[in-house]
Amino acid sequence: MSVGLDIGSKTIKMVELAKDGGKWKLRSSGVVGYSGNPIEHMQDEKELTALAGLIKKLHKEANVSSKDIAIALPEPQVFTRSIKFPLLTDKEVASAVKWEAEQYIPIPVSEAIIQHQVLERRENASPPEVLALLVAAPRVLVEKYVKVAQIAGLTVSAVETELMSLVRALAPADQTVLLVDFGARSTDIAIAKNGLLSFSRSVPTAGEAFTRAVAQSLGVEQKQAEEYKRTYGLSGSKLEGKISGALGPVFRLVADEIKKAIQFYQTEEKGDSPQTVILSGGTAGLPEAISTLSKSLGLEVVVGNPFTKVLLDPETAKKIAPYAPLYSIALGLALGGE
Repeated sequence: MSVGLDIGSKTIKMVELAKDGGKWKLRSSGVVGYSGNPIEHMQDEKELTALAGLIKKLHKEANVSSKDIAIALPEPQVFTRSIKFPLLTDKEVASAVKWEAEQYIPIPVSEAIIQHQVLERRENASPPEVLALLVAAPRVLVEKYVKVAQIAGLTVSAVETELMSLVRALAPADQTVLLVDFGARSTDIAIAKNGLLSFSRSVPTAGEAFTRAVAQSLGVEQKQAEEYKRTYGLSGSKLEGKISGALGPVFRLVADEIKKAIQFYQTEEKGDSPQTVILSGGTAGLPEAISTLSKSLGLEVVVGNPFTKVLLDPETAKKIAPYAPLYSIALGLALGGE
């Protein structure tokens, strides 16, 4: 069994997979709404206990059997960047990362948990080089997640970033693609090459900013604005285009960030241009989001379905389809299990 737990800022998702022959099969999944502080801002034991209570309840109600879980850290709280080295062995890269990490992360190395993975060996480049991805997270943040899990009666067996999980869940193994995860508080952008995270960026414009734009533009309450946003999205023909008029400028900000990410990846990382954009997260299902983004970027845009990588019975597949984009990170975490 392998369990992924995704603590978002609006929802908590859990997925359990079981091995069936050489493939993973969905054993159970569940989602619960959540309105507390983001975990990184929790100071109070009471808040941690309340969050743990929700996780424990979800674990029970979703009928998850294993108590070992993998968790993902929120992208705005981690530091991810690619580093180029001369053509070193994997062992040499590991020790070079240790020495060089300090200049790449904005917190003291002693306060960080640092991981890396070798992305590519460019033996034909001039000079030849190794491209590695450095990921660092504040130790106190990881400890908070571990503590919440412990209070919920669970054990953290693996920790990674949200985008690493997302890439595992949605990126094809043989292409360069761009992934966009619309959360409530941040939109996370990743470029994956051959199934590995190569580049990431997090922007603070996301679901809540879209809702605020509608609320301010129409002079309605947040709750009503959220409903309008979900129902009419970027459709210019509905409600005289008022909702799309409010959302348009904010959506363009996100599209511009995506363009910048592609440009940076091509110029600085000498990477191939992604041909497809894969959307994930709550806002991925906004009416007309796909066509608007596709027009703006001049690329194919699709909504990712993480469940294509696991075995599902037809009835579950049908039931889970509308919620699939929400589960990408939790499923990616579970897919990382042994």
